[in-house]
Formats: sequence, C-alpha cells, structure tokens
Amino acid sequence: MGEILEKDKACSCRSLPPLYKAVPQMALRQATGINMQKVKQLALSSIIPILIIIAWYYVTNYTDTPKAILPKISAVGAAFVKQAKNGQLAADVSVSVKRVLEGFFFAALLGVAMGTLMGMSVTIRSIFMLTLNTIRQIPMMAWIPMIILWCGIEDLSKIVVIVLGAFFPIMVNTLSGITSTPQGYIEVAKLYRLSSWQIFTKVYLPSALPQIFVGLKLGLGISWMAVVAAELIASSKGIGYRISDARNLMKPDIMIVGMLLIGIIGILMDRILSFIAKKVTPWVEKGRA
Repeated sequence: MGEILEKDKACSCRSLPPLYKAVPQMALRQATGINMQKVKQLALSSIIPILIIIAWYYVTNYTDTPKAILPKISAVGAAFVKQAKNGQLAADVSVSVKRVLEGFFFAALLGVAMGTLMGMSVTIRSIFMLTLNTIRQIPMMAWIPMIILWCGIEDLSKIVVIVLGAFFPIMVNTLSGITSTPQGYIEVAKLYRLSSWQIFTKVYLPSALPQIFVGLKLGLGISWMAVVAAELIASSKGIGYRISDARNLMKPDIMIVGMLLIGIIGILMDRILSFIAKKVTPWVEKGRA
C-alpha cells in the first residue's frame, strides 16, 4: 500500500510543473490582457526581418556597395516620404489595389463555380479537366503579350491577367475540397431526398470551405504577382509601372519602396482573408484546439 501511495505521489509531482508554468501565464493574461503565446510568436516572426535590416544597414554603411545597387535605409525612407507627400504613392497604390480586387473577385467567382461543378459531376470533370490542366501548364508571363494584344494596355488587360493567374489555385483547391467530402454524408443527404442545391449548401460547402479559403489565399497572392508583372510590361500607372520606371531611371530606392508596399499590402489582404475564414469556419479552429 505504501509503495502505491509513493508511486501516486511521484506521478502527481511529475504532473505539477506544467500546471505551475501555466498558472503565472494565465494570471498575467487575466491581469493585463496579454497572450504570451502570441507575444512569443510575434517575437519569433520578427527575427528574420530584424536580421535583414541589420545586414542591410551594415552593407550600405560599412562596405563599398554602390548606392545604385543597394541604397541606404534612410534613402528608401526619404523616397517613401517624398512619394507620399506628392500623392504619387497613393495614386499608384489605389490603381494597383483596384485592379487586384476586381481581378480577384472574378477569379474567385469563376474558380469556386468551376471547382464545385467539376467536383460534384464526374461528367463535367471529364470534359474540362484535360483542357484546364493544359492551360494551367502555360506560364503566366507567356500569356501577357497575347492578352495585351487582345485587350490593350488599359485596366482590362491587367484584370484578365489577374483572373488567369488566380483562377487555377482557387479552382484546384475548391475541386479538392468538394471531392474530399466524406461519401457517407452524401449518402445520408440522398436518403433524406435533399435536392442538389441542398446537398451542396448543407454537405459539400461546409466540408469544402476550409480548402476553398486556402485556394482564395493562394489566388490573392498570385493576383499581386500578376498585376505587377502586367504593369511592368505595359502600363502607364500602378506600382509595377513605378518600379519599371525607377529601374529605367536607375533609382533603386523607389524600386524598393514599391516592393515593400506590395509585400505590406499583400500581408494585410491575407490577414483580412484569414480573419474572414476564421469567422466563416469556426469549427476548423475548434478542431485544431
């Protein structure tokens, strides 16, 4: 009996340290509203950006690297302030963001619709799969000259390029989400004699939504790459045009400002989409927890 009690005591002692570690964190969070796990994640995600900034500062201040290749951080900051004051920055950002949102909207609409139809119907999948897979293998840059030839250099060509680039990841992920729906759920829905629309809204869609949002996030990232690529080749306004113009004028500080803007705006859009995904699919977060 004594041995059993000793073992129980040893086991309970071994289980106490995690509790002692958790209690101060819980108390701190309740007292200050600070989530230490999020603080830790933020600190870890900041390591590489900080190292890049340190390396950039060192290279531009303590080596013989030409300014035409890599400007100083202060020069990039000055270029940002100058463009912000003269309104050039806001004009370029508004043009590019408008193109991205328009193109992404149509790509999402077409991608989700086509992925759903192909996922729910073997016949439709057989008709379109080979053709779509063939088109998907052609690089986006190869399409740009033809699209500009067909649509000109105005906004329409940029939107078409975005739709073409973002459509496929959205369609493929939607198709994957629809086809991975458990067959048992579908059989139960058919037993209850639900219509095709009811089966889609009550069975397929809830099952496929997490995968659809993965495709939307991928498509959004590609939308930015597509619009900048199109603006670099043929455009008279936008962030991509500004980067191309700065390259011709040998102004790397303006080029870096444009690159940083693309990254920052892209991250903000991705976070907004992630927030929407959490609200629309709360069961995914509960499952992870």
